[in-house]
Amino acid sequence: MLEIILLLKRYFTANKLFTSLKAKLLLTTCLLFSLITIGFSQTATVKGIILDESNTPIENVNIKSNRDTGTKTNENGFYTIDIPINQDITLVFTHISHKKVESTFNLKNGEVYEFNPVMNNTVEQIAVVVVSGDRRKEVEGVVTLNPETIRKIPGANAGVENLLMALPGVSNNNELSTQYSVRGGNYDENLVYVNGIEVYRPFLVRSGQQEGLSFVNTDLVQNVDFSAGGFQAKYGDKLSSVLDITYKNPYQFEVNADLSLLGGSLSVENVSKDSKLSGIVGLRYRDNSLLVNAKETETNFRPSFTDAQAFFTYKFTNKFHLSFLGNASLNTYDYQPQTRQTNFGTLADPVALIVFYEGQEKDRYQTLFGAFKGSYFVNDDLTLQLITSTYHTTEEEYFDIFAQYRLGEVNNNIGDENLGEVEFSEGIGSQLTHGRNDLDALITNIEHKGDFKINDNRIEWSAKFTHENIRDRLVEWEVIDSAGFFLRPPKTSSNEQPYVPFTGPLEPYNNVRATNNTTINRFQAYAQWSKHSSWGNTDVWYNAGIRAHNWTVSGDGIAPSSQTVFSPRAQFAIKPDWEKDMLFRVATGMYYQPPFYRELRDANGVVQPNVKAQKSIHLVLGNDYSFKMWERPFKLTSELYYKNLSDVNPYTLENVRIRYRANNSAKAYAYGLDMRLNGEFVPGTESWFSFGYLKTEENIENRGYISRPTDQRLKFAALFQDYVPNVPNMKMYLNLVYNTGLPGGSPSYADPYVYQTRLPDYKRADLGLQFVLVEGQKQFNSGWKKPFKELSFGFEIFNIFDVQNSITNTWVRDVNTKRQYAIPNYLTPRVFNVRTTMKF
Repeated sequence: MLEIILLLKRYFTANKLFTSLKAKLLLTTCLLFSLITIGFSQTATVKGIILDESNTPIENVNIKSNRDTGTKTNENGFYTIDIPINQDITLVFTHISHKKVESTFNLKNGEVYEFNPVMNNTVEQIAVVVVSGDRRKEVEGVVTLNPETIRKIPGANAGVENLLMALPGVSNNNELSTQYSVRGGNYDENLVYVNGIEVYRPFLVRSGQQEGLSFVNTDLVQNVDFSAGGFQAKYGDKLSSVLDITYKNPYQFEVNADLSLLGGSLSVENVSKDSKLSGIVGLRYRDNSLLVNAKETETNFRPSFTDAQAFFTYKFTNKFHLSFLGNASLNTYDYQPQTRQTNFGTLADPVALIVFYEGQEKDRYQTLFGAFKGSYFVNDDLTLQLITSTYHTTEEEYFDIFAQYRLGEVNNNIGDENLGEVEFSEGIGSQLTHGRNDLDALITNIEHKGDFKINDNRIEWSAKFTHENIRDRLVEWEVIDSAGFFLRPPKTSSNEQPYVPFTGPLEPYNNVRATNNTTINRFQAYAQWSKHSSWGNTDVWYNAGIRAHNWTVSGDGIAPSSQTVFSPRAQFAIKPDWEKDMLFRVATGMYYQPPFYRELRDANGVVQPNVKAQKSIHLVLGNDYSFKMWERPFKLTSELYYKNLSDVNPYTLENVRIRYRANNSAKAYAYGLDMRLNGEFVPGTESWFSFGYLKTEENIENRGYISRPTDQRLKFAALFQDYVPNVPNMKMYLNLVYNTGLPGGSPSYADPYVYQTRLPDYKRADLGLQFVLVEGQKQFNSGWKKPFKELSFGFEIFNIFDVQNSITNTWVRDVNTKRQYAIPNYLTPRVFNVRTTMKF
């Protein structure tokens, strides 16, 4: 911690970005121990629509709190009101033609609660609203993230995934990627839902800088839930985690805009006058040139990442609602490298790699997604849903890049006019890579869901059919010439060049060619039961369920193969009647991951239809301790977990591309400890510290246990929100991540039992400063600021300390073709960004 403070002080002093007083204040916030007594406004929000007995919206209903604040409904019957947090606040709803409604609320900071009372002419309604949503999620082991925090926290790839990296057990060593691994799993083991609809991502993406945009548009988000393991049967068949997103149901007209040097976003939401139709539309554009052009490779780089999303809901009656979720995205990636110089080694023995390039890469990823969800509310206890969705992706990866390299010793004589130049070449050579990869995938789903409540019992069920049709052509080869000698594939017979002539035929160093037309049909179903009960004064919760999954793989030249798996799961939680607020929970279950298309395709690109579902047995023990410190709420969450995996499908990981062996030839395990302390370190804002320990190993073909590619031993992260006391409109957001090095410092073709080299530790700090001109409690009735509900201008520093993190190594041979040098491929250096956000 002391080193961090000194580095921050040195950085701010050298750059003279702040006055000494402000610098000291920012240093104090980074220390996270000196807490300010003056805070942001601490409020929660109650909103909704008020109807009469015939389900007609009521205009001009007066809403008044016992704190003398109030509002009234608009012409559509909608209202919104901010109330103080962590105390009983009574709202009284009155109208000249109806009897009053009186309700009491006790909400947390930043919480948004939807309350839709029905006013009648004869009966007054008085009730105490018990908000139990947070407790229910705690029981399920679900973490809820504040959408406003997601929108404000800085990051090279800001969004929901950026905030997930600050949670324990979640890792990603590439800030340009939205992919993440959870508790030893890989990127393909995470479920993502938006409004209960499973979403997908492109197949062929191989590096973080190609991804562009995540599916989730943060401008549209209302609620974010995340589970890192031991999740219920209602969630699908993946081994690691669930990200459950809920998009907004608008209640008034609103426009949000966000602009920066990395791109921008715009969203518009509204509701019809009769309150039947509501919708929100979002547009996004992103350009990673600012980040990529700061790296050591000089390029002509023309990225273009755009998407449009929409979510509409039409209420035909009070019992039947129909929703539509749509997405269209186009990511184009044009990359023409020119030169690269990477210096590495030590001060005493510096080495440099100089590369001159010819050729280019052109990638295109186009996806279309549409889903309808019909919800029928039979009564207060029974809800039936029918969901249908279609996902279509067309992807192209075309590249021909010729690289000529020179590896040599660097002049390190201070004062010499040739300081820093390569004086002696230890290795020269060239490399030609070629690719023509095309993929066209169409995935269609239809699903029925049900939710029935009876007394303290809740029963949920689902039946789902999925049809997947994937047409794929894979053509990749690589030719390497080192010191005038053509290098053969690494796993062929011994090659003693240049000492002994080799007379065999020439072969590319790597050569993958395959054409697949594959069809997969899936039938999935689940049923689960939940109950809240008590043992005396002790609260207990139960959950038990089972999933079934049958899939059949067929296609051109493929004999149909069908398999079925069953996944029983259970959770139990108990809240003792103790003076201290403690919650204990245990979750266990059998989790299968039936292979998706990428898991069926082996390292040579050939589909293996008999690949089994990977199997994992989860055991999770958790504890939540809620307490008050400095008269403010805090919570310490701890989880111990163990996973036993069998029928594991081994893989290699290079940047974000995964190549499977497709033979279920391994078994594995993972265990660890996750801890998170979150609360109001600064009054009115949520910040947290995270710590994670993980060990995961696999045994491939009974050769013994070695580290898996995701064996991220230690993880520390901190997310902190603060403000400058003398300038209360200046907000500060700090995102710190430290991960120990991953296995992966060896060539992708290497035998993992021979190479267990790890990459360097990943260290990153992103800082955001935001000057707020207009916000919820600070509105203007005149002047140029009048149209704005929110307006702020910000400045962001990515990678404050300019740490040279690396994601992979480039391997270069010396003139003897025997010794190989690992040249790190560095990620983004320190980058500055400006940003403005506004709401109308």
